[in-house]
Amino acid sequence: MAFDTAAEIVHAIRSGQTSAVEVCHDALNRIRRGDEALHAFLEVTADIALNRAAALDTARDDWDRLPLLGVPVAIKDNICTQRIPTTAGSKILSGYRPPYNATAVDRLIAAGAVIVGKTNCDEFAMGSSTENSAYGVTRNPWAHDRTPGGSSGGSAAAVAARMLPLALGSETGGSVRQPASLCGVVGVKPTYGRVSRYGLLAFASSLDQIGPIATTVADAAALLEAIAGPDARDSTAANTPVPHYAEALTGDIRGLRVGVPRKIITAGTDREVLEAFDQALDVLKEQGASIQDVELPHSSHAIPVYYLLATAEASSNLARYDGVRYGYRARNAATLGDMYDRTRDEGFGPEVKRRIMLGTYVLSSGYYDAYYLKAQQVRTLIRRDYDTAFEAVDLIAMPTSPTPAFKLGERTADPIKMYLADVFTVGANLAGLPALTVPCGMTPDRLPIGLQLTGRLMDEATMFRAADAFERVTPFARSRPQA
Repeated sequence: MAFDTAAEIVHAIRSGQTSAVEVCHDALNRIRRGDEALHAFLEVTADIALNRAAALDTARDDWDRLPLLGVPVAIKDNICTQRIPTTAGSKILSGYRPPYNATAVDRLIAAGAVIVGKTNCDEFAMGSSTENSAYGVTRNPWAHDRTPGGSSGGSAAAVAARMLPLALGSETGGSVRQPASLCGVVGVKPTYGRVSRYGLLAFASSLDQIGPIATTVADAAALLEAIAGPDARDSTAANTPVPHYAEALTGDIRGLRVGVPRKIITAGTDREVLEAFDQALDVLKEQGASIQDVELPHSSHAIPVYYLLATAEASSNLARYDGVRYGYRARNAATLGDMYDRTRDEGFGPEVKRRIMLGTYVLSSGYYDAYYLKAQQVRTLIRRDYDTAFEAVDLIAMPTSPTPAFKLGERTADPIKMYLADVFTVGANLAGLPALTVPCGMTPDRLPIGLQLTGRLMDEATMFRAADAFERVTPFARSRPQA
């Protein structure tokens, strides 16, 4: 018996229609049938998953307190899973098995989820196409010659292909929302601090966040509620109560004020994306929301600011991969310095090397004030722009991506063009705000288009309320890839 959503699975197990083991077998069969063409997974943990599902089936007394009872979940491969390989898509972590789980993974298990495997990603989450993985590219379920987006492309592709209903991704500049948009599923970047980063392999610590990818808004809300909350092991995790997000999913958005920064969404955005976006705004208006223009005057600087700050932090964070403590080590090195150099040269891919070098340059003597410090100052201005806009509106709407899924190999030789895939997503990361994408249209070639909604700090509930109301009256959440 097959189920497409987490809510359906939980209801079916509790009502006796199926068992956690049967659900797990179904997910593993879907992965077995579908992943040869997509390469969404790097590791499938069938035995671990089936043992976990069997244990859940016998623990009936605990079922009422398990909101994700028996739900199969995939984990992006830059999130630590105890004794399960975690490579971040990099050769330098080949064979690494963490001795602990990320907090988000522990909370999934505590909520009754069944971890079925690790998904492919751009190396150390550096990319927008999942073409930078040392272990091969992932393909978009809607068109196998196109990218699923990145860096959480494996997670988005697995959910879009209905291999399973939920997955975890991570965000630094849009790496949950952009692939979710390109694959036609829901993706959420929580407020910075809403979800613990403990166990997330660091790229840029002031920007990184773990976030849900799901087939429906309700499932995404349930997943975020399960993994969110304070964590003593992460000093940046906010000591803020987590709302019961299901209470926000009323279908009623009358009186909601939605702001649209039109000046920044027209240049460079495909016509079919703009048409779908305008139609989505009409749907929100028909449901009772008001639409008004807002200004984000410094958003044009978001991409350069992001690629200064993110690369600087990456240069620092990735210094730990030296071949001494864990992961890949170059052989037959003559000296310690030679071992360091060769390990990093052989272990890191071209995009990671590019960003390390850019970040090291930004932080170097004589350039720190001109680049890194100035970028931090502009980041503050970007945050203030959002604060000002939120005095007049409750949410800010934009397309999630300026284009639908592009072809594999199309942008690999042009880093700047690749970086511009994140033009609408990086602002929320720089400001620390919550944002989500929900499917809002299809191109004539049957490629998904996403609507992005950004909310106030810690106000994921309003985003979920609006996205759920939109999802209820549109057909896109029920669309399936036919590739």
